[in-house]
Amino acid sequence: MMIDHAARDAGIAINTYTTVLRRPQVPHDVFATYWRDVHGPLCSRVPGLGWYVQYHLDREQDAHLWPARDGIAAFPDYVLDGGVEIGFASAADQQEFDAASSILFADEQNMFAATVAYALPHGSRTLVDRIADPSPNGPDGLDRMHVHFSPGNTDPDAFVGFMTRFAAMLADDPALLRVRLHLPDAYDNADPAPPAPNVAHQVPPERERIAVLDLSFATPLTRRRFFASDRFTATVAEQQRHIGHATAFAVSGMYTYVRDGELTLAGLRGSRPAQLIERLGAVNQTRADVRHLLLTGEI
Repeated sequence: MMIDHAARDAGIAINTYTTVLRRPQVPHDVFATYWRDVHGPLCSRVPGLGWYVQYHLDREQDAHLWPARDGIAAFPDYVLDGGVEIGFASAADQQEFDAASSILFADEQNMFAATVAYALPHGSRTLVDRIADPSPNGPDGLDRMHVHFSPGNTDPDAFVGFMTRFAAMLADDPALLRVRLHLPDAYDNADPAPPAPNVAHQVPPERERIAVLDLSFATPLTRRRFFASDRFTATVAEQQRHIGHATAFAVSGMYTYVRDGELTLAGLRGSRPAQLIERLGAVNQTRADVRHLLLTGEI
């Protein structure tokens, strides 16, 4: 039986889920490298952070990523290049981060055309996590996706209740290796977030209130079989009753920079240097004296 590691995320009391769209003039490989190895380590060092993960999304994805259903429309004109989780152990930690974050948000204009930070003042919920690695840094061979939903013209409170039940059903099935549910507060265009200059932060009405399911399967074949199962198809009528829009995004890589308030190797050195250190087994680069030198500039 696979071990469930969901409890390790319980320390993230407050978080945000941010959608990101790259500047069209910036080539994707340049964007991805800058986000991972320049912006990532910068964000990691802003005080107060307890959790920081980049999810890079693939625009070229499986046509069967999420089953289309009559009455549930795709979000119109919805293209993303990534999602970000930033989390905190307490409100005080979030305030410390917010007070120092201008140095971070000033960097967004170099690569992002649009970012939208959805607030989760009561945190998100990991219902199951059967993946052993607590801090992935890159593609891991798993079939990962983020699925965005909105109630459309349905009852928003009933939508929240359904998404909670739906996530629990998914987590109970062994086909799902990871299920994490984000149910953020409704986004307010009058109070744009994050406060990054020269970056768009507006959303259309259908994206003001969303839910996000972070799902992982072992393989696309496992995923397709699950979507064809009686257990999943039994939820279709309720999906159609409570969901107005749904769009799925394939995750090409998950990059963890801060976990439990501590810098990961990717947070300390950058994602690609961390991959090189791991690939070569450069254990000296992980020692406390090297970490101290890099953080303080002193031996």
